[in-house]
Amino acid sequence: MPGGGFCKLPGGSMVVALSLPNPAGDGEVRILVHAVNRPRALTRLRNLGLRVYLRGNSHPPTPDEITAVLHHPDGLLWRTTPSREPELWRPIRALLSPGTP
Repeated sequence: MPGGGFCKLPGGSMVVALSLPNPAGDGEVRILVHAVNRPRALTRLRNLGLRVYLRGNSHPPTPDEITAVLHHPDGLLWRTTPSREPELWRPIRALLSPGTP
């Protein structure tokens, strides 16, 4: 079952982290979304064609994940999990494009 969680920031916005099956095949991907609130974060992902739900706060974003998503202009990142080697966060366009490795 995919895990996920959220963290409310001091300014009132939210960072939502979800672990979902990798659309390209094996493993999972960890997706981070920065939005005004949780429903808006999930709506951003649903508008991209992903069926996502957040039930509980079992796997909230780590401080490193929060920093990564706050410093990205789109506020929407992903990378594969579990990460055996250090992997950079990628924009969501790279996950949803047809040429994803």
